[in-house]
Amino acid sequence: MLGLTPGEFRTLARLNTPRKIQDFLDAIPQNFEPDGDTVLSVREVLAQRRAHCIEGAVVAACALWINGEPPLLMDLTATRDYDHEITLFRRNGAWGAFSKTNAVYLRYREPVYRTLRELAMSYFHEYSNKRHQRTLRTYSKPFDLRRVDPKLWVCGKDAWEVAYKVCDWPHYDLLTRRQEKALIVRPKIEREGSKLLQYPRPEKK
Repeated sequence: MLGLTPGEFRTLARLNTPRKIQDFLDAIPQNFEPDGDTVLSVREVLAQRRAHCIEGAVVAACALWINGEPPLLMDLTATRDYDHEITLFRRNGAWGAFSKTNAVYLRYREPVYRTLRELAMSYFHEYSNKRHQRTLRTYSKPFDLRRVDPKLWVCGKDAWEVAYKVCDWPHYDLLTRRQEKALIVRPKIEREGSKLLQYPRPEKK
């Protein structure tokens, strides 16, 4: 049961297909962290009904684990930008990814990628910062959450231990220095697309 209550366990056990897992993540409102940085555990995400990328990633990983699949995370790191965590899964020998994000980009990936580098590169074009620079630079080896005590990320108060370990896991470069220098900023039409959000930011009081 991983320390979950029967109700919590049943909620995640029902997520037994990729579509169900991603739909569940999309239905959770965005965590805008009004009181400071968080890495909520699976239990806290279910209780508080809010999540950002790594929080959604651990929920998806837990659902996979309960349904007999390995709970694997990948860390995507960026320069002058935020990192992003995704949950890996395989179908028919190909990789796909679950992703919790509020924007139109950096979302779910169908299981059609032959290698993890291929999958990571599928996020490259749309991964950008507020200056419209393409910022994705590295991706990590799969991190198996079975390496971490479930008390620290499934049923505890937070999952900071996962965040630390994934960030320290071996990473691979996606670009050469020459390629980095040749990058151009995103055109206006792509900038407009990035303004679309699933959940609007709350107004500041």
